[in-house]
Amino acid sequence: MPIRILPDTLIDQIAAGEVIERPASVVKELVENSLDAGARRVEIDIERGGVGLVRVRDDGAGLAAQELPLALARHATSKIASLDELEAVATLGFRGEALPSIAAVSRLRMASRVAEAQHGFEITAEAGAVSAPRPCAQPPGTVVEVRELFFNVPARRKFVRSDATEASHIARLAERLALSRADVSFRLRNAERVLLDARAEPDRSRAGEARVRAVLGEEFLARALRIEHAAGPVSLAGWIGLPTASRAQPDEQYWFVNGRSVRDRLLMNAVRLAYRDVLYHGRHPAYVLYLMLDPRWVDVNAHPTKLEVRFRDARQIHDFVMRAVERALAATRPARDAAAAADAARTMAATDAPRLRPDAARPREWTRSPWALAGAVRDAGPASFEGAGLESGPAAVSDAAADHPLGTALAQLHGLYIVAQSRDGLILVDMHAAHERVLYEQLKAQYAASGVPSQQLIEPILVHLKPHELDAVLERRAEWERAGFDVSAMGPAQLAVRRVPALLGGQDIVRVVRAMLADLELGAAAHHLDGTADRFLGALACRTAIHAHRRLTLPEMDALLRQMEATDRANQCNHGRPTWARLTLAELDQLFLRGR
Repeated sequence: MPIRILPDTLIDQIAAGEVIERPASVVKELVENSLDAGARRVEIDIERGGVGLVRVRDDGAGLAAQELPLALARHATSKIASLDELEAVATLGFRGEALPSIAAVSRLRMASRVAEAQHGFEITAEAGAVSAPRPCAQPPGTVVEVRELFFNVPARRKFVRSDATEASHIARLAERLALSRADVSFRLRNAERVLLDARAEPDRSRAGEARVRAVLGEEFLARALRIEHAAGPVSLAGWIGLPTASRAQPDEQYWFVNGRSVRDRLLMNAVRLAYRDVLYHGRHPAYVLYLMLDPRWVDVNAHPTKLEVRFRDARQIHDFVMRAVERALAATRPARDAAAAADAARTMAATDAPRLRPDAARPREWTRSPWALAGAVRDAGPASFEGAGLESGPAAVSDAAADHPLGTALAQLHGLYIVAQSRDGLILVDMHAAHERVLYEQLKAQYAASGVPSQQLIEPILVHLKPHELDAVLERRAEWERAGFDVSAMGPAQLAVRRVPALLGGQDIVRVVRAMLADLELGAAAHHLDGTADRFLGALACRTAIHAHRRLTLPEMDALLRQMEATDRANQCNHGRPTWARLTLAELDQLFLRGR
């Protein structure tokens, strides 16, 4: 077949395939045009999942009669006029492709009126054929009706899903658009059914929160932290869900860059890393985040749909986002006015609906060294009370102790849990999970500073390993040494340990080393921690923390509670499990039908 120039109709249909993927794409392009036109109210109506009808009505600036034909011409736009403006584009649209692409694969009608005109004008297009403008009754603003989408492209029509599925895509898109602009009212109707009605909040200081509440519900805000962070011309704001508010699917993750809704892998990865040691394996965080930066630092011209962006300094933006979210999550520690991490963890697998608030102002000083606690636990004698795994405690709790978020310890339950009394209820603490977090945070701080404190052994301890296990240790020898170990080979299947971390004094070193090897081998493929150092320290903390059936004295229990209150991320262990739960007095009264 000889080379030929394609007809304009076919060119338009090919171009439309890049921009208009499904009915939701039509809604996106039309609403973005409305927002660029300064609209303060946008109404969206759909029928048959958007295939039968998509109508977008706004109260924006409108178009004059002579501009209507240009609006349907390819590469005609009012957004940019030069390369410099393209590199610093701040509008949502700028390519001049959306309207002609839609007109090429549908029956389109557009009516518009500028504020100073006495009446509006309308124009129609069918399969790319455009009529002349003619007068019509139209309030200030613009309305675009798109009917019978893909009627002239049967191959594309076959890929359109059911009406319910396409309506669902449009509803989720409308939510993203509504979250992007809290100062604009949005309404979405499917036939006569209202799917979204988000009204603008007059009070600017409350607009963002009001919009999140309207779209995602009060429950999201109750389980989220407000985040605001800036570094020079770059700022990050929004809400991040608490670790206990994680979800089975990544269906509540919203990113906005300079007001544009995006799905950017770099940004999503930055948040994922920030949650890496507070989120249970396989769970996903929920968040609504707004990144603002100089438009010249981000390229929004990476793809026709404009959902992907490229940053001039991707590494700097990635680290900025990760550190900001990480610092906010560090405040997730026990607080007296907070519902416990595990209050909703009891139903986390079924409902994704926990509730927790942090105490970001609590000081970070240590109540007692975790190494001292570990030693005290090892040296503790048998419990004075022998019963069903429960150690007796004082009958009354002092006001000073009860004022602590985790109260004061009363007993140990089945060698697994600490039972404590707080000012307003009963506290249960998973002692291993809690101590694991305390040790892990301390290990991370020491590892980053100068290495983990260690002690020299009088004689080396020999650990018999398989040859491949020995090779794995020697390959990561530097990490073992920085974590407080001195290891070397003593033959083809024997490891000599000459120095160990200080917290391992008195423990079975052979057992700990073997357990860490098993954890690290598993973690290489499946661990939720991404950095090798974090995996190493996490395994060390897990294998060193207090284990089940270790009897603690009441002072030792209280020491652990105070350490939790002063430790970052103490509401979850290193694996993302809750470390404590609370039953309030009201819940206990309800349980025993008191007052009825």
